[in-house]
Amino acid sequence: MAPLLDDHNGGLHNANGSPTLCQVAIIGAGSRGNAYAAATIASRLGIVVAVVEPIDFKRNLLGSKYIWKGRKPSTGEAFKDWRGFIESQRQSNADAAGSHASTSPPRVDAVFVCVRDELHAEVVTALAPLNLHLMCEKPLATTLQDCLRIQKALQSYPQKIFAIGHVLRYSPHNLLLRDLVLNRKVIGDVLSIEHTEPVGWWHFAHSYVRGNWRKESYTAPSLLTKSCHDIDWLLWMLCSPPPGTDRLAPHLPTTISSTGTLNLFRKSRKPVAAGSATNCLSCPLQNTCLYSAKRIYLDRHLLKAKNTDWPVDIVNPEIETIHSTQGPAAAQQALLTSLAEDYDASKTPTCDIESRPWFGRCVWESDNDVCDDQHVLLTWEDEDAAHPARKAKTASFHMIASTLAQCERRGRIYGSTGEISYDSSRITVHDFTNDETRRFAPELPKHSHHGGGDQGLTEQFLKAVEAVESGRMTVGEAQGEYLGVTVEEAVRSHAVVFAAEEARRTARVVGWREWWEDVQARMG
Repeated sequence: MAPLLDDHNGGLHNANGSPTLCQVAIIGAGSRGNAYAAATIASRLGIVVAVVEPIDFKRNLLGSKYIWKGRKPSTGEAFKDWRGFIESQRQSNADAAGSHASTSPPRVDAVFVCVRDELHAEVVTALAPLNLHLMCEKPLATTLQDCLRIQKALQSYPQKIFAIGHVLRYSPHNLLLRDLVLNRKVIGDVLSIEHTEPVGWWHFAHSYVRGNWRKESYTAPSLLTKSCHDIDWLLWMLCSPPPGTDRLAPHLPTTISSTGTLNLFRKSRKPVAAGSATNCLSCPLQNTCLYSAKRIYLDRHLLKAKNTDWPVDIVNPEIETIHSTQGPAAAQQALLTSLAEDYDASKTPTCDIESRPWFGRCVWESDNDVCDDQHVLLTWEDEDAAHPARKAKTASFHMIASTLAQCERRGRIYGSTGEISYDSSRITVHDFTNDETRRFAPELPKHSHHGGGDQGLTEQFLKAVEAVESGRMTVGEAQGEYLGVTVEEAVRSHAVVFAAEEARRTARVVGWREWWEDVQARMG
């Protein structure tokens, strides 16, 4: 192998000028951090060289899987706090400038930010001055003001590749669907889209009733935390110019309206037979209730499916290790111990209740308040008769908790010459002009979440980084070629979510242009 050269700015390259693998740091070793670490390794475009995670077990688990693998971690490979990582990078830059690179931690080219949603703004703005390429998990931030703060921070320093975890843009299924609609125009002009995200009956209970995203005041509305990439997907389909027409401005919505409520998971629906129980393990219905934590986590996943991954490892992150080292019985007991944890609303401080999930908590007695059923309606007016994609159209989105399907999106697209129906694996096109029906079933990766979207986003991000570091493309060229979205567009799609929430809360129709101009004037 040719010797490696370090220019401290463009990263390591072989003597012949070819780039080496992108060196990645993961900040946040939860399920999303692990997903992007796995996707980085699978892509063969990068390696993971550092992990940042306050919980020792999670940090060591990701590190042992993807970084040190059987040896002890070296300096600069593991951090408990993201501030320590940032200071290490500053020191590394100083060492590089002073030609002391041999004592520096591993070079980092790119960072995946996978911390809790409410920490995104603080972490990303702190990373912005370090001259690193960044990928931030969705949502970008939990307030629109913080989204704009991130945009300003990123634009205050030399431009680097930036990606947002809107993974629906990068799955093979959705790339084909967009190609059929916008490039091949298989149904003519788009008139309307009906898009549904079926969250899944126990999945919603896990994440949005018992889990970290259950309370709007502590995190954000469920439309943002769960469905911001569905809103982004609709804008990608209906706003963004088709490939080859990049000079066109986006066709932005005219009006936004929304209705939604916490319909199912509230105390008035608690079965009378459950009595005063607040935890499933002390409830007389623990063996029969549909939402019994014991039935969902122990019976359904750990015992029947022999699953120690998500969602079981979210309840107890050590469950996989306990199962493999101490056996199934010990894993079952550890899981039940975690599920038995509860709080007393009259005695436990509110900050303690809100700061963590309670996976054994009765779904009818939780402190959750986010919507479990919400509709959003977007409308567009004619803008440019010369471009069919800029004609009047509508889009409706429905997020619903109580479904059999789990995050397997489905919908219909109505066009001037045909109609498309789709789910997460199949696309059916019916052409009115010849009364013919064609079916498409794009091949989906076997071990990638979101229909291959996680893998697709990771690969495109790393390709963009390589293109910039090798000097083949400018940041703007690589951003457009591989990711197809700018930070401005990412912020705008989040803004549509916040506009929809304002429409829902105030029971009014929001005029997009006026609303967005007013927000930017007030917060800019």
